Amino acid sequence: MDIQTVMEELNQMTAERDWDQFHSPENLAKSIMIEGGELLECFQWDAEHYDLDRVKAELADVLSYCLMLCDKLHLDPAQIVHGKLQSTLKKYPVEKAKGKNTKYTDL
Repeated sequence: MDIQTVMEELNQMTAERDWDQFHSPENLAKSIMIEGGELLECFQWDAEHYDLDRVKAELADVLSYCLMLCDKLHLDPAQIVHGKLQSTLKKYPVEKAKGKNTKYTDL
């Protein structure tokens, strides 16, 4: 299944329930952070042993809200991720960053 199909399904679900009225960019951004917290909670006490089904469900929530925010702002998710990747590649050249977790300003 591709992103476009997922977007269509998300939009259909939202339209059928008249939820678009609640999906301002601000509310969607808040929802991303709330669901991100729930995702993080999956690893709260034991990062080695976690419920993969719960992780998948919370990750799906985060991704769904991210996709809905992209749609609301008329952004192409693949395009913005690719653009950010290009920027990151420049900030973190392999010869300076390989095997390090140092911020690019400190490389």
